[in-house]
Amino acid sequence: MSTETYEIIELSNGDVALRRAGHKGEPLVRIHFSDESQHFLREHKVAVARAMLEAGIEAVQDINEMEPEPFEDEEVDLTEHTIH
Repeated sequence: MSTETYEIIELSNGDVALRRAGHKGEPLVRIHFSDESQHFLREHKVAVARAMLEAGIEAVQDINEMEPEPFEDEEVDLTEHTIH
């Protein structure tokens, strides 16, 4: 498990971002809330962004714990897509 420290920051444009602590470069992740969302969330915007980031980190940890499935050659239909 990595011992690197990360920080959640609010950027000057209102986006919430995750970056390595002490680094001033490009954030690892940015979350942009629409004006409508910001109006709804008000002062809870950073708390919601924190929950989103924590869920993402947990998902990555879960993925890393899974055994990789062998790669299989298969045709992919590029006309279909999945909306998540």
